[in-house]
Amino acid sequence: MRGKTVVITGGTSCIGQVAAEKLAAMGARMIVIARDQVRGDQTLARLRQANPGVAHSLHLADLSRLSEMKRVARAIAAAEPRIDVLINNAGALFGSRQVTEDGLEKTFALNHMSYFVVTQELRERLVASGARVVNTASDAHKGEKLDFNDLQSAKNYRGFSVYGKSKLCNILFTAEMARRWAGTPVTVNCLHPGFVDTRFGDESGGMFSKVVRVAKTFAISPEKGAETIVYLASADEPAKSNGLYFYKCRPATPTTEARDPEAARQLWEISEKIAGN
Repeated sequence: MRGKTVVITGGTSCIGQVAAEKLAAMGARMIVIARDQVRGDQTLARLRQANPGVAHSLHLADLSRLSEMKRVARAIAAAEPRIDVLINNAGALFGSRQVTEDGLEKTFALNHMSYFVVTQELRERLVASGARVVNTASDAHKGEKLDFNDLQSAKNYRGFSVYGKSKLCNILFTAEMARRWAGTPVTVNCLHPGFVDTRFGDESGGMFSKVVRVAKTFAISPEKGAETIVYLASADEPAKSNGLYFYKCRPATPTTEARDPEAARQLWEISEKIAGN
């Protein structure tokens, strides 16, 4: 990873933070998109310890807002002549339905649209560099199906189900991006990190947060959960893969719904309209 530039969202805590530090220790220069200044500064300090003498940088943005997704991605594109890896890892689960300033349900906005918009805005840099794109998805997609008449979950909101649908979006986005960007040197893959002991669900509120805290006593460590992210970003083998879903550093098979090309196409077209592309 020496001499390579890696952009990561959700890199200031849990598996994202671990992945960022490991990649920095391998020689990468890290560009971190974060929401919180304090956690961002703390992450920068750790990155500088892992790989001193390299100009790691921090960009602050609220990735639940379309304007912020576009602003931060355009700022990075203007500042960075080369991007070798983009890791879309930002995400959250919310116990009650919240609507963003763009009229989007917040889980959908943060967990899916930020992946879509940031990647699209960085397209020129990614193609020029022959980059890898790594999308953090989840096995939480199992049992879920997209309702294109209610993508914003206005009719029936259940926090974990909506989260699972957003992870289904990540897998469909990965497959459709691989199809649409075919012919470019960019590869894109997604992954299930495992059930990790992270900040996941801590801010969702109510009984759900309490249940998640108990469940996390059975979870794997962030270090273990970050392994597949690091593998997809750095190992030789994934460079030969495109549009796949990985678990424990190996290709895995997502659900039938996650392999539906028509759903992938429809999601992409709707996402383009939402983004104003």
